[in-house]
Amino acid sequence: MIFRPLGGPDELGLFRRLSYVLDEELADDLARGRRQAERMWVALRGDRLLARAAWWGGASLLDVLDVDDGLPAAERVDIGVRLLRTALDDTPATGEFSRFVPSGWRADAAVRQAVQDRMTIVERMGARPFVERLRLEWRPGTAIPEPDGRLAFRPVRDTGELLALMTSALDGTLDAYSRADLARMPAREAAVAHYEDDLARFADARHRWRVATLPGGEPVGFVVPARNDYHAIIAYLAVLPAHRGSGFVDGILAEGTRVLAREGVPRVRAATDLGNTPMADAFRRAGYVDFEREIVMTWRHDGPLTE
Repeated sequence: MIFRPLGGPDELGLFRRLSYVLDEELADDLARGRRQAERMWVALRGDRLLARAAWWGGASLLDVLDVDDGLPAAERVDIGVRLLRTALDDTPATGEFSRFVPSGWRADAAVRQAVQDRMTIVERMGARPFVERLRLEWRPGTAIPEPDGRLAFRPVRDTGELLALMTSALDGTLDAYSRADLARMPAREAAVAHYEDDLARFADARHRWRVATLPGGEPVGFVVPARNDYHAIIAYLAVLPAHRGSGFVDGILAEGTRVLAREGVPRVRAATDLGNTPMADAFRRAGYVDFEREIVMTWRHDGPLTE
C-alpha cells in the first residue's frame, strides 16, 4: 500500500475516484491557491484508491477525509489513520476536522456508519467532537418579511464600532466557538480574534453590513451579510443582550437577507449550532432551509465542548 500526496492538479481525477460534496470545488480551489496538491493525500493499493485526505488553506482545516466504504470496517479505519499519520509526518495534528453530512444522517444506517468511521479515524489521531452545526440556505423566490417599523438600519460606522458590538454580543452567547474563545480570553480579545480571523476579509464590502437601532438610535443588534469564495452568506448575526427576547432577530436577519437578495445572488448560506435553538428558529422563520449538517471535531483541548 502506498501513501502519498498528489503530484499536481493533473491527478485530481485520481483523487475524485472517491466522492464527497466538495468535489466540484476542488479544481477551482487548486487554481486559486486555496488548496495545494501537496496537502491532498491518497492511499493506493495498485491503482485502487482506498482513502484520501485534503486540507483547506494549509494544515489547519482537514475538510476532506474519505475511505472506500466497501472495505471491511476495521480496515477502513486503519487505512484512514495510517494515511493521516503519514500525511502529518508523525507531527501532532492541529486545527479542526469538518464534515458535511445529510440533515438526517443518523436515521440512515449506511450514512451513519460512514460518518462514524471518519469520526473514529480522527478520534484515533487525537481529535474530539466539538459541535454539530446546521447549514441553512435561503433561495430566491422565498418571501423576505417587510420591515415592521420597530427597527431602523444604518451602515456600520467603522471597525471600532463593530468590535464594540461584537464584544457586547458575546455576553450570554450560545455559540460553541465563542464560548470556547471566552474560556481562553476576555470578551474584547475574543471579538478582535473573530474579526481578524473571519470578518476582516469581507471589509472591502462593508457597505453591506448593518446596525439595527431603535427609532431613537440605540443599537439593538447587527448583521454582516457578505460573500465568501463560494457563496453569499450571513457571516454574523447578533442581538445585544439587553434586547434579546423581543423578536428583533427576525427583522435583523430579514434586513441582512434583503441586502444580498437585492444583488441577485442565487442563494444565501448561513450556519448555526444545532443546540442554538433560538437562532435556528429565527432562520427557519425567515424561510431558510436546513439542507445539511456540519460535524466539527477539534485537536484543541482548551475550551468547553458542546452537546
